Amino acid sequence: MTTPQLVAATGLLALALVVPPLVALVLRGGWRKALGNREGSPPLPEWANRSARAQRNMVDTLVPFIAILLAAQMAGVSNESTQLGASLFFWGRVAHAGVYIAGIPYVRTLAFLVSVNGLFRIAREVVPIASPSMFLSELF
Repeated sequence: MTTPQLVAATGLLALALVVPPLVALVLRGGWRKALGNREGSPPLPEWANRSARAQRNMVDTLVPFIAILLAAQMAGVSNESTQLGASLFFWGRVAHAGVYIAGIPYVRTLAFLVSVNGLFRIAREVVPIASPSMFLSELF
């Protein structure tokens, strides 16, 4: 997928993650509860609660993803590293959502770290991140 396609797919993933808790609410409380203001809603199953947390986590990382990609776009940076970063972010988030909803704790963290790695791959193309070679070049 291209970077714009990955951005759109990431937005669609964030939107899709709203659906599982809604489905659980319909199954537990019926359409009337789901379409109402949800006061007095029945407790949801744990998978639905995990899904809601996965969606909130997705939204929390979506803002930095868009900001970093926007910065790369403004800097005119689009290369294999930014493409790989966007891919890692998206697929990491897909995996994160799946394993979070399934209730697999440690794999969830690994998937999250894959997505964060993608963010840093893009960011380092825009923001000069200190490295030992930078310091050596300043000295000599």
